[in-house]
Amino acid sequence: MGVDSGKALSLNPSLHTTSLHSIHSIIFFLQTKGIHQKDLPRIFGMCPQILTSNIKTQLNPVFNFLSHDLRVPDHNFRRVINKCPRLLACSVRNQLKPALFYLQRLGFKDLEALAHQDSVLLVSSVEKTLIPKLEYLVSLGLSRDEAVGMVLRCPGLFTFSVENNFKPKYEYYEKEMEGRLEELKEFPQYFAFSLEKRIKPRHMELVQSGLKVPLPQMLKTTDDEFRELITRRHATG
Repeated sequence: MGVDSGKALSLNPSLHTTSLHSIHSIIFFLQTKGIHQKDLPRIFGMCPQILTSNIKTQLNPVFNFLSHDLRVPDHNFRRVINKCPRLLACSVRNQLKPALFYLQRLGFKDLEALAHQDSVLLVSSVEKTLIPKLEYLVSLGLSRDEAVGMVLRCPGLFTFSVENNFKPKYEYYEKEMEGRLEELKEFPQYFAFSLEKRIKPRHMELVQSGLKVPLPQMLKTTDDEFRELITRRHATG
């Protein structure tokens, strides 16, 4: 099937004793849900535990969850599963429903976006991943409502590491850029840009040019647009 057998067996030792009939049943079941043969190497490669799942108690409930809770039409199952194969390896009762409930309580109303763009949030632990990241944003001096507002505007914040992303980028923003929390609150996408490849070089260029521009202009512009911005500011400055 194009799956790395060594990796699959190490991640899911139960495969050693699984019958071919059982594996074929799972493949057939997924195909009845619209998953194509060409999708399977990636899906099973990422989550080999799916190959030993119980169709009735594990896989079918996931598709029921997609259909009833996220209101995904049957013809879109393939798109959602390809976006996040880990959905198939999650318990609906212990993982997917609690995550959806938590996200909805925060204000995530767009079920289509949750299913098709931000499905990784549904497979994230509420206690170990989502809550600590929100708490970190509050620890910066934001109110809880302000932190929630940032996450609703930029759901990717829930996927970033506190230690490897938030902390170094905020430290640079606060100390080197002397940035205000207010501006960060309005532009949470700041954390989505590379510190070494985008934030630092552009900030240094602005410092050398003696210019200050809003965060979105500094980071969202292409390299050509950014150079043009500096040239234009110099010409009018």
